[in-house]
Amino acid sequence: MSAGKVLIILSDADKFPVHKPDGSVSHEDTGVFLTELAKPLGQILDAGYEVVFASPTGKSPSVDPLSESLLVYFGNWWSKRKDQELFKKMEIENNIRNPRPFSSISDDELNSFAGVFIPGGHAPISDLGNNPELGRILLHFHNQHKATAAICHGPYALLSTKYAPNSAGFAYKGYKLTSWSDAEEKLVEKMKGGEVPVKVESALAAEGAEMLTGTDKKMGGITVDREVVSGANPMAANALGQKFVEMLKAH
Repeated sequence: MSAGKVLIILSDADKFPVHKPDGSVSHEDTGVFLTELAKPLGQILDAGYEVVFASPTGKSPSVDPLSESLLVYFGNWWSKRKDQELFKKMEIENNIRNPRPFSSISDDELNSFAGVFIPGGHAPISDLGNNPELGRILLHFHNQHKATAAICHGPYALLSTKYAPNSAGFAYKGYKLTSWSDAEEKLVEKMKGGEVPVKVESALAAEGAEMLTGTDKKMGGITVDREVVSGANPMAANALGQKFVEMLKAH
């Protein structure tokens, strides 16, 4: 018997912009960051929860190519293979290749979900932060005090609550949150030779979130405030998944 259902939010984007010094814009490959999805997903499934994937229009998601590098796994080939196999299992047994469009999930159906999880990768900065339908969905979990997990660039999606129908504004104002930091993004900018125009930490702080992105967070620490658990980068994926499951069970 299922312990309940968890909604997993994906992006439709497979590129993110980098503004070059000469005025040109390159479009870099991105998608969902494999381990940031797979590590919490595995824990959610192991705890007996069903999962449903959703995205803005139901497009099949891309996997961030960097996230399949052995460098990300610190050379741990087995861990990488395990994550890839879980993704393939979701292709066969679930709807990860055909996510539900946000607009297809009614307010009544949202009542059937125990929690929501938003993995990272640069993709969320392209299409999740200002999506009114996602804002409607996240406001449900916020208003019902249901477990909400977001990691890396995933917390950017929380800004969508500003754009929900009849929104009173950013729902997580005053919350302590952790995301991919501006300092970490600067490393990406050096690698890409240009500017990433959207900074998750700054964008959330500008709307009134209290951003915690110190050294402990960069090394895998998570932040919990009310119904939200958040983390900065792939090193937080295991801890975030564990805490999210605890929060699901407690509700």
